[in-house]
Amino acid sequence: MHADLIIVGAGMVGSALALALQDSGLDILLLDRGPLEVAPWNPAAPFEPRVSALSAASQRILERLGAWDGIRARRAAPYGEMQVWDGSGTGRIHFSAASVHAEVLGHIVENRVVQDALLECLAGSGVGLLPGIRLDGLRRSGDGWLVRLGDGRQLRSPLLVAADGANSTIRRLAGCATREWDYLHHAIVTSVRCAEPHRRTAWQRFTDDGPLAFLPLERDADRHWCSIVWSVTPQQAGRLMALDDAAFARALGAAFEWRLGEVLEVDPRHCIPLRQRHARRYVEPGLALIGDAAHVIHPLAGQGVNLGFLDAATLAEALLQARSRGERLADLRVLSRFERRRMPHNLAMMAAMEGFERLFQADPLPLRWLRNSGLKWMDNLPEGKALFVRQALGLSGDLPALARA
Repeated sequence: MHADLIIVGAGMVGSALALALQDSGLDILLLDRGPLEVAPWNPAAPFEPRVSALSAASQRILERLGAWDGIRARRAAPYGEMQVWDGSGTGRIHFSAASVHAEVLGHIVENRVVQDALLECLAGSGVGLLPGIRLDGLRRSGDGWLVRLGDGRQLRSPLLVAADGANSTIRRLAGCATREWDYLHHAIVTSVRCAEPHRRTAWQRFTDDGPLAFLPLERDADRHWCSIVWSVTPQQAGRLMALDDAAFARALGAAFEWRLGEVLEVDPRHCIPLRQRHARRYVEPGLALIGDAAHVIHPLAGQGVNLGFLDAATLAEALLQARSRGERLADLRVLSRFERRRMPHNLAMMAAMEGFERLFQADPLPLRWLRNSGLKWMDNLPEGKALFVRQALGLSGDLPALARA
């Protein structure tokens, strides 16, 4: 079986790339280990534990791909405020959408909701879907790639895109080098119901063990639910995961300083080891890495999927422009245009998140004083905060056409 382009991984980022190229005239195959079926929507269903904080740039991409209406028809929680404070001091900072004349800072959306909305759009496209696929091998074949599947079938394509996540099989089989290290922290993720409504605010406290985020969720107009991401040491994670729900709720409420009152309900908890990873190159002849296959950052700002959507939109733009010029899409010169635009932005975001994580884990008194003073100083600089908000929203910078206002 032959295709002009094979995308491995039909998660949020891989599906977005396929939709962005659906009218290109290319013969596209989208492969995934999962079933690629859209489950019937149940508005009363429990929240999925994995969520994303979608920026305005990501929203624009999803709108232009036709998936945003499907997301809103399910559920998405907008937030217009963000409160960040240091639990070991007095430093705090407040961000508001109103500072840049925007209605919201973003939307907290369950990953499954985004995925189902994208799959609905793919079902009506000309993209070929191959669900339930296991990769057995990958090798160069002439000017392209030969992909061997677990059922014995072989696929050929001059261009292969790895969108298959942090533990990318394609990245491993192709021998792509990475820089990576362990954060020595685990993230506990779940959904909780609090005594007080979240007020459409994203909350983040930096504790002695690691950052704790309460991200607003909504179900049937109930604004008492939040998604939590609690970064702690492996030892602390083991202790917290062993607690019953009532004891965990008390520990969580205390760590959050009871900002939303008591934690009344706790959904099943999941514990995820945190690891930083970045591919040394995003491209080589006939191959491109996007999303988590190319870069994995600390989840403290919820920026991972936003970087991935910008990867997908930028790569699609580079391929469409090259096709209009009659260039060979698998040529390294074409793919390097995508890498040149995305790698500096991704590295800058990763460095910022790494700096925040290290600064707030620092124990020496001078560093504690520095970070608290810095937060207070920044909170009194409206222009500086507005610049940060504009960057986070995707209102400035080198944006692909799909993401521009």
